[in-house]
Amino acid sequence: MPGLTYDRITDLKSKNKKGFTVLVDPDKTSLKKADELITLCTQAKVDFIFVGGSLVVSDHLEDLVQHIKSSCDIPVLLFPGSPSQITPYADALLYLSLISGRNPELLIGQHVISAPSVRKSGLEVIPTGYMLIDGGAPTTVSYISNASPIPSDKNEIALCTALAGEMLGLKLLYMDAGSGAKHPVKESMIQAVASHVNIPLIIGGGIVDPEKAYNNCKAGADIIVVGNAIEKDSNLITEISQAVHSCSVIPSPR
Repeated sequence: MPGLTYDRITDLKSKNKKGFTVLVDPDKTSLKKADELITLCTQAKVDFIFVGGSLVVSDHLEDLVQHIKSSCDIPVLLFPGSPSQITPYADALLYLSLISGRNPELLIGQHVISAPSVRKSGLEVIPTGYMLIDGGAPTTVSYISNASPIPSDKNEIALCTALAGEMLGLKLLYMDAGSGAKHPVKESMIQAVASHVNIPLIIGGGIVDPEKAYNNCKAGADIIVVGNAIEKDSNLITEISQAVHSCSVIPSPR
């Protein structure tokens, strides 16, 4: 269940600080490439590293996680697309339930299958409500999940979905437009959700520049996740990290 890594996430939120996460896809990241990313992440003071993908056809997820863990102190969280993407060497597991869809396999079915191995792994498990938002283009996750995303202009659907997830006891909400989305999650939708829920809100998909990351934080995102854009230009790690962390508001002492 939630432990030290989740405490770190909630501690950021309680202090009105924003977090930045780099998403690493094992299918696209060799150990050599990982070394470059680790160096940039460390220098940029990245808060978390997510590892996972919708498919993961390579067989070095565990090696990649161990390599990252041995090279830096940044917490590594698994962001799995299937029960097979589990390794005990990570710090925590985002136990994703696709609450925006109506596919029972991704609401509870795959969790039933994976529960024994997840418990055996000893991983810190963070129950996470995963909300797929229409990003203007078909994505791998929408195809694999066989689930329709929430329309990008239906803030009320996103809000009610998020509220339901929180009241069901989920510990995080992750709104994602999907890798390679043409349009990221709208700030109006982020604001609608953030203003009504108390648990941390993660935003990802289609964030390709520091300005968008900053505006998402101002709208209420607690953690920004960037993966696809960094795969194309790893130097964005520093720029986006600075933008996200500059949005953090530290309450002045009374």
